[in-house]
Amino acid sequence: MLNTIGAAIVKIGGWFKNIQVRQFLSVIAIGFILLTTDVAPDRASKATIDKLDRLVHQENPDRPKTTGEWQQQAREVKGKPGQRLERIGEQSADAVKEFTGLYPEVAKRSANELERNIDK
Repeated sequence: MLNTIGAAIVKIGGWFKNIQVRQFLSVIAIGFILLTTDVAPDRASKATIDKLDRLVHQENPDRPKTTGEWQQQAREVKGKPGQRLERIGEQSADAVKEFTGLYPEVAKRSANELERNIDK
């Protein structure tokens, strides 16, 4: 009986000798961070949600922006291929117009940055 207790104590002592102080402290720090970090996201206020909704829909309120809106539109035209193709064409045209409006500005800024980087 004393031999098994002694052997267990020697084995545990050997484990503690093998664990380095840095490893032990890093495990303690990680455990502390994990236990004290709140994983639940903060609930946004109604005003914040309304403001974000307005920002998302400010350019073209008819075009769907969220997954839910896309799914709702898909349900509306389900089984109506002509109407679906028409809607796809309209939305594609809107997207191209929006892209062409943004592209010259982005290209101009990129060219200016490229010139600055080349001059350096």
